[in-house]
Amino acid sequence: MSGTLYICATPIGNLEDITLRVLNTLETVDLIAAEDTRNSLHLLTHFQIKTPMTSYHEYNKYEKAAALVEKLQKGENIALITDAGTPGISDPGEELVRQAHAAGITVTSLPGACACVTALSISGLPTRRFAFEAFLPPDKKARKDILEALKTETRTIILYEAPHHLKATLNELFETLGDRQASICKELTKIHETVFLTTLSKAITYYEAHATRGEYVIVIEGIPNEILKKEEQEKWQAMSIPDHLSFYMEQNIPKKEAMRMVAKDRGVSKRDIYQALL
Repeated sequence: MSGTLYICATPIGNLEDITLRVLNTLETVDLIAAEDTRNSLHLLTHFQIKTPMTSYHEYNKYEKAAALVEKLQKGENIALITDAGTPGISDPGEELVRQAHAAGITVTSLPGACACVTALSISGLPTRRFAFEAFLPPDKKARKDILEALKTETRTIILYEAPHHLKATLNELFETLGDRQASICKELTKIHETVFLTTLSKAITYYEAHATRGEYVIVIEGIPNEILKKEEQEKWQAMSIPDHLSFYMEQNIPKKEAMRMVAKDRGVSKRDIYQALL
């Protein structure tokens, strides 16, 4: 029988946040696949775990995943851990999980710490719906495309950022999204954990005068639905009603339905559209 792949969440700072189930699994599996074996060695040593480790990271994820799946198919049980938090979340672990499923391997998750959820829960911003973007890509075009898409995002937005990029990222967010409520979370679960409830503009001013240290999670309010709706209506109102109607009818939408859609876009009644066309 094939083995099982265990996705094991590890602490994001405070070592006491590891679960008993994860500790037991790390002790009993045949192999631990770790993002950085040197970093993970500190964790395993602290808990006196001597299970063999192998490296699995962004730069070997495809070929190493295939090798690990072969071991799983031979009956070995493998635990996957990342440097901190839950593997597979903005992490190369997603490739190993994908290949394991494709090979019919049992994959199970041992839940625990996750920086994005930890930050969201203490951010003071709406938590029911959120969009997790992790680190923005370094490529300028890809970065710009994501930021443009976030302009109309109504859910709470969560980003990760390194200290040496924080100031530049805050400026980009302010320039693209405008001034928004934000919560800047630093060093989560560690001794110097801080939660800074502010706005993007005030955060920019603050970090111009203060050093940036530690890892950051930026939580930003989404655009309120009423503002988004107003902006959409203003966009359509810049177009004449006949042109607006033509926009839909050119897509082979019947005139009656097109008039209903025009009325909805502009925030008026269908009768108003009918009268205007007359």
